[in-house]
Amino acid sequence: MSEQLAEPLTMSARLAAPVSRVRAALTEAGELRAWLSEHAEVDLPNRFAFWGPSIPDGAEPHQRPLTVTDTEVSFAWQVGGEETTVEFTLAEESADTTVLTASQSHFPGWGVAASGGGGVLAVLGTFWAAAIANLVEHIEGRPLTPRGDLTSADLKAEVVIAASAEKIYDALMDPAKFAEWFGYPIELEPHVGGRWAMGGFENNPSPAKIVELEPGRALTLDFGGSSYGLNSWELAESDGKTRLTFMASGFNRDNPPYAGWLGWISGIAELRRYVEMPDWRMTWIVPTEEETRPAE
Repeated sequence: MSEQLAEPLTMSARLAAPVSRVRAALTEAGELRAWLSEHAEVDLPNRFAFWGPSIPDGAEPHQRPLTVTDTEVSFAWQVGGEETTVEFTLAEESADTTVLTASQSHFPGWGVAASGGGGVLAVLGTFWAAAIANLVEHIEGRPLTPRGDLTSADLKAEVVIAASAEKIYDALMDPAKFAEWFGYPIELEPHVGGRWAMGGFENNPSPAKIVELEPGRALTLDFGGSSYGLNSWELAESDGKTRLTFMASGFNRDNPPYAGWLGWISGIAELRRYVEMPDWRMTWIVPTEEETRPAE
C-alpha cells in the first residue's frame, strides 16, 4: 500500500485517571498483558513488544520503541507487510481525567474495512477501538470485555451486565438509545424480516435483515454474507444481572481476521457502561465538524 493511498487512523478517549497512571498502563509489561495482549515485554528505551492471538499479525512481536516521554508513547509496528507508526499522546483534562489520542499510519480507511477489504491493515481501526475500550475499563477497575482471537473463526463473547435484560434489549432496539452508546445512527423495522440499517435506510442500500427477534431475550441480524455475516445477541437474566452472549457466524471464513467482530466487541464495552453507569458519558471523544474541516 502506498503512503498516499493510506489514511491515518485517529481516535480519542477519556479516562478517569491522571496522566501518570495512564502512561504506566501504556509502558509496563504487566499492565499491557492485562488490557492489550497475551504477551508483552518492555525494557525502555530498547524494547517495547506485544504479541498473541488477539494482536494483528501477532504470532510474534513486530514492534520497536520510537519515543517515550511523560505524555507521548510511539513505536514502529510491522503489520500487514508495512512499517506502520503508532503514537499515543496524553493530555490532562483535569487532575483526575486524561484524554488519550491514538493514531496509526497505513490504515486503509473505514470504508475499506466495512467492505471486508484491506487485509490485516483494515482490522487496525476496530482492533484499537476494542483495545482502548479495555484500557479504559482496566484503568477504572471495571471488568474487561473479552479480547478477540484473530486466529479463530469461532467468534463468541460473553459478558455479565449489572442491568435487566429489558433495559439492555431496549438499548439495542431503540434507535435513539443505540446511537447514544454506539456513536452512530441506525434505523430498523422491529420485526422478523425487517430491515436494520447502520446509517439509516437512505444511506445504506444493503441493510441487514432481522431474522430472529424475541423481545427481551434475543436478536439476530443477517448482513447477507458480508464480512459481518450473522450477528446474534442473546440475553439471560438472573438475580438482577444479565449475561449477554454475542456470536458472529456465516461470514466468509476465507477472509480473516474478521474486522466487524472487533467493532462489536468495543461496542459491547460501551453498551455495558451505558446501562450500568447512572452518570454515563461516552468514552470516545468525537471531533466536531469544525475540528474535522480541512484547513483552507
